[in-house]
Amino acid sequence: MDTSDLASSPDAFAELPGHFIRRLQQIAVAIFLQETEAFGITPVQFAALQGVAAQPGVDQRTLARTIGFDTSTIAGVIDRLESRGLMQRQVSPNDRRVRLLTLTPAGQVLLIAIVPPMLRAQERILAPLSDADQQVFLRMLKTLVLANNELSRAPSDGV
Repeated sequence: MDTSDLASSPDAFAELPGHFIRRLQQIAVAIFLQETEAFGITPVQFAALQGVAAQPGVDQRTLARTIGFDTSTIAGVIDRLESRGLMQRQVSPNDRRVRLLTLTPAGQVLLIAIVPPMLRAQERILAPLSDADQQVFLRMLKTLVLANNELSRAPSDGV
């Protein structure tokens, strides 16, 4: 598609990959929120809870890099989780400027309870594809994310 096609056809943008990626992200968030409604957790909050559960005592900056969020966004997410009694910050014994993160018992209970509906959300997102197409899609999606990771505002150390 060239520039003149985009300028002359108002619907031409709908054929661009960025449009579909943005729409799929909106749909994925909507499905996640439907499935996890009882918990009042956003996908970003879930990622933070899961990231801290995987690395208890992780600092905010490392958590942000691990899950692919900028440090200012993750600070607000942690504030909200902390105010709900799901996560806590503790001063690092090695550097008083660093805050180490752990889940509270309530955070651990919530994380365990939210996994089944979160997995249902993932299944719903991929349901229109055959099992074989799901595997191809996920492989291609990972390839795109990994190849373009450094272009992100918040490059991830993970996938």
